[in-house]
Amino acid sequence: MRTAPRGRAKDVIIPAKPPVSFFSSRSPVLDLFQGQLDYAEHIRRDSEVVLLFFYAPWCGQSIAARAEIEQAASRLSDQVLFVAINCWWNQGKCRKQKHFFYFPVIYLYHRSFGPIEYKGPMSAVYIEKFVRRVMKPVLYIPSQSELLDFLSNYEPGVLGYFEFNGSPQPPGYLTFFTSALHSLKKDYLGTVRFGVITNKHLAKLVSLVHSGSVYLHRHFNTSLVFPREVINYTAENIYKWALENRETLLRWLRPHGGKSLLLNNELKKGPALFVFIPFNPLAESHPLIDEITEVALEYNNCHGDQVVERLLQHLRRVDTPVFKSLAPEPPARLPDPPLITASPCCNTVVLPRWHSISRTHNVCELCVNQTAGSLRPSSVSVPQCSFFEMAAALDSFYLKEQTFYHVASDSIECSNFLSFYSPFSYYTACCRTINRGVAGFIDSEQGVFETPPIAFSSLEKKCEVESLGSVPHIEENRYLFPELEANSSSFTGLSCRTNKTLNIYLLDSNLFWLYAERLGAPSAARVKEFAAIVDVKEESHYILDPNQALMKFTLESFIQNFSILYSPLKRHLIGSDSAQFTSQRLITEVTTDTFWEVVLQKQDVLLLYYAQWCGFCPALNHVFIQLARLLPSDTFTVARIDVSQNDLPWEFMVDRLPTVLFFPCNRKDLSVKYPEDLPITLPNLLRFILHHSDPASAPGNLAGPPTAECLQSEAVLQQGHIAHLKREVRKLRAEIGALQRAQTQVEARLASARRDEHRLLRQQHALERQHDLLRLHSEQLRALYEQKTRELDEVARRLQELADASQTLLTENTWLKILVATMERKLEGRDGADERLPPSKARSEHPEPPGAPRLPTSTPPPANVSSTLASEKSPENRTD
Repeated sequence: MRTAPRGRAKDVIIPAKPPVSFFSSRSPVLDLFQGQLDYAEHIRRDSEVVLLFFYAPWCGQSIAARAEIEQAASRLSDQVLFVAINCWWNQGKCRKQKHFFYFPVIYLYHRSFGPIEYKGPMSAVYIEKFVRRVMKPVLYIPSQSELLDFLSNYEPGVLGYFEFNGSPQPPGYLTFFTSALHSLKKDYLGTVRFGVITNKHLAKLVSLVHSGSVYLHRHFNTSLVFPREVINYTAENIYKWALENRETLLRWLRPHGGKSLLLNNELKKGPALFVFIPFNPLAESHPLIDEITEVALEYNNCHGDQVVERLLQHLRRVDTPVFKSLAPEPPARLPDPPLITASPCCNTVVLPRWHSISRTHNVCELCVNQTAGSLRPSSVSVPQCSFFEMAAALDSFYLKEQTFYHVASDSIECSNFLSFYSPFSYYTACCRTINRGVAGFIDSEQGVFETPPIAFSSLEKKCEVESLGSVPHIEENRYLFPELEANSSSFTGLSCRTNKTLNIYLLDSNLFWLYAERLGAPSAARVKEFAAIVDVKEESHYILDPNQALMKFTLESFIQNFSILYSPLKRHLIGSDSAQFTSQRLITEVTTDTFWEVVLQKQDVLLLYYAQWCGFCPALNHVFIQLARLLPSDTFTVARIDVSQNDLPWEFMVDRLPTVLFFPCNRKDLSVKYPEDLPITLPNLLRFILHHSDPASAPGNLAGPPTAECLQSEAVLQQGHIAHLKREVRKLRAEIGALQRAQTQVEARLASARRDEHRLLRQQHALERQHDLLRLHSEQLRALYEQKTRELDEVARRLQELADASQTLLTENTWLKILVATMERKLEGRDGADERLPPSKARSEHPEPPGAPRLPTSTPPPANVSSTLASEKSPENRTD
């Protein structure tokens, strides 16, 4: 292992270069590129409104926002102090005190209030608009016209009434002013607007009598007055009260461009109408937004509220008398407007090709009428019916279409029908047939049709390319002829009369046109205006025709078409670019735009559904290439479509990949699906195609009438096939006989196996009974064993007690024997002495030691007790 020299540094770090100015010296923005946060705080206290721009020199967003900040500062530098701070320099105080997770960060301060963080688009106009809102958070309303402008706006409004006669700053005004700043701090979009009224007569129109009162305007629900007796009158409480009780008519959506669930969360709430408009925040008026607001007010005005009607008149710039009050009154329900008019209304309907009546009559004129009796349409101008009226008429018309089925003439046939589930008693239907020779009849009379219907007589002889019309199309052209507009009551309150209520959202097309293009807007649009309805529940969306101008009439028609029961709107299909493939290609690549052209052409079509992510689909390419080489290209078409990139109508979608559909010529409506349990091989595909194709278009019938020799050879071939089939039948019969014999043997073995099974079952039952008996005996023996064990333990305990007692007695017996022997020896010695000496001398020569025991039983053993005891314990000296 090699080690580095001691004098060499282990790590070499190049110090960071000193920071340089981020803004130019001529910029109106004060650039503190060394992160002097303390100096920024010092100069902030001396200014009324200050914008602090925290940046990192390497950050791409900071570099992109630099020009926008300079542009906003050049317009507001005389009123607002713009300060930029480098918060990345490691020696600056900003880096040490602030810990930002992203750059750039914009803070605004209004005197001592702040910081108010700006999170909107990094665009100069949006930044300037937000700064102006911070500079002037409360709008002064001096007149009734400006009050109507304030109340008719799509954004919720909060009004405060203050009398400035007694003092320059009446009680509660500073609190209300601070509450407006709080709203900007919590909501950078500024969706809640704050206004102030100083005229008491103007304040009475919104039920503000006492100075310091606060009023929250709502269009459809009852407007509210801030309950000062229940909630403390503070800036935070006023804003929270307004935010919790606000009513949103339209909502701006501003996706930040990163990964978020903003659109997903809104689409989960129900069908959504997205309106893309070019928006300039600094413009004084927005006529298109006023029209969209008018549409939203009429759409949600379910009870015909008088206040809403006054605001609608103001939006239409209609002179209205001075209204009495916009006070929060109990909502008085007005009578519903009549659904139909006294005079009949008529609409022209093009019948779809698949209806039986369309074989004789392909154009009908439906007239709704309250009275019974025949009503023949005339050439005079009659008002057009609303979509709700025509939807109910069409329902009854298709239920009663058998009345017209027997008609075979080309004359105009009229009849009356009774509608049992619509609000009308009767309606009249007059049907006629329009041929190619009179193609311009409808165009000249109604001005709505351009392409005449195609005759049905030739469909049985050859395949024709049909148009897309598969559902009845109700013409609605009120936006082309405003003078023919029906009563607006059909649209007023529509949100409450349908189960497909729309939520309306606004998006700035200058910023989010990419979203519009993904929804179907043209990328090269001259005017960036677009509207689309997205219904996640139905997995579909519809777009407003880009050729139509985005205005009030077109939006109303668009919403009405979506809301009716049988909507004439066509689901917008998103597909890949239609590529023009060369004729040398064997397999035709189908897209959304070319689907109808390829599938409904004069040939049999075999269509493969695939996707790029499908692992099984590429394995079928060689099969379909071989199939395309075998089939004649003038009779059969082999095609495929990438369903991951191309949408199709629901009736042509599949639920698994890969899937093969066959569309035979002359019978396009009788498409056949390739069996899922059959392997996709070349022979199987050929059998499938030849079985379901038209016999007239089969490859074997393309050469003309057969000759006699061909017929004779065909007969010989057929005889050979018959003989082969007979041999195969005999083989199959022999195999069937063998199988029957094997079946008999198997049945016999099965019977024997069943008998063995019954015998084994009986043995099993017998063994189970024996096992139960043995288990019972085992339990009894275990109980007896436990009892005997307890008895033996008791006997052992008693024997132990006897042994202990015997040992005690033996010890006592030994002591007695020792004492007896001692006494005997003493007695023997004393007797011998008495014989040799006189008694007195014997007593004097052998005095009795003091304290000697006088009784043998109470005298302790002598010193040689142990030796004596040992001798007594020996078997030779033991005496019984």
